Amino acid sequence: MSKKMLIDAAHAEETRVAVIDGNRIEEFDFESQSHKQLRGNIYLAKVTRVEPSLQAAFIEYGGNRHGFLAFNEIHPDYYQIPVADREALMAEEAADEEDDEVEVPRDRDSDEDGEDTAETLSGDGDDDDVVEQELARRRRRLMRRYKIQEVIRRRQIMLVQVVKEERGNKGAALTTYLSLAGRYCVLMPNTARGGGISRKITSATDRKRLKSVVQGLDVPEGMGLIVRTAGAKRTKAEIKRDYDYLLRLWENIRETTLHSVAPSLIYEEEDLVKRTIRDLYDKD
Repeated sequence: MSKKMLIDAAHAEETRVAVIDGNRIEEFDFESQSHKQLRGNIYLAKVTRVEPSLQAAFIEYGGNRHGFLAFNEIHPDYYQIPVADREALMAEEAADEEDDEVEVPRDRDSDEDGEDTAETLSGDGDDDDVVEQELARRRRRLMRRYKIQEVIRRRQIMLVQVVKEERGNKGAALTTYLSLAGRYCVLMPNTARGGGISRKITSATDRKRLKSVVQGLDVPEGMGLIVRTAGAKRTKAEIKRDYDYLLRLWENIRETTLHSVAPSLIYEEEDLVKRTIRDLYDKD
């Protein structure tokens, strides 16, 4: 029996989505009016406090409470240092990432708090969920020469993205390394690396073909592109169409940012139903 997607939107205050295979529920997620997903949203935000003891900053972005931005999640573009020093740092970061092909690592078993991370339709556990985790590990090596209080200032304006929801008394976890998820690709507009393929794509033939496709897209310098698991059997035309869509989306985000005042929402991730269709549906 083929898989089916069931959507319960009978009540305006909550939407539920389940994917079933026969009598077995494979995936389930819900979204309510009182608790809308923030993960994936991009905000123009302001630094309210730099905390040397945590090597992190607290950020006013428009959420219920201030967000948490770890030092290794801050792009060198934002460092208050001489231009020559910043350029040298970014060149070193780019060289470091090009030397070692970046691929999406396998899903992590637990989050940074040691709690199990459930795979849901919101994208937790999917390819794009762990892109920043792997890149952040590499960036830590480059951050050791500075301390956050030396390069980041209170009231500084940044473009940030939510990578983990608010929970209890904890504010949302943020990053300045942005990623935009399409159906087949993830575009990282300010990550200095070429391209990668999800490790979940295990076929050597598919991997070789997709690497050729990504190289043929001529991704601009300073950007990165990763092919998601859903892109494994897609044609070059399909991958390119998704990539072109993500490029246009990034241009719209840049344009909106230029005309916004912090704190403000710049880009909102799709709602649950649209995310589910985007991430799970294929031609079959």
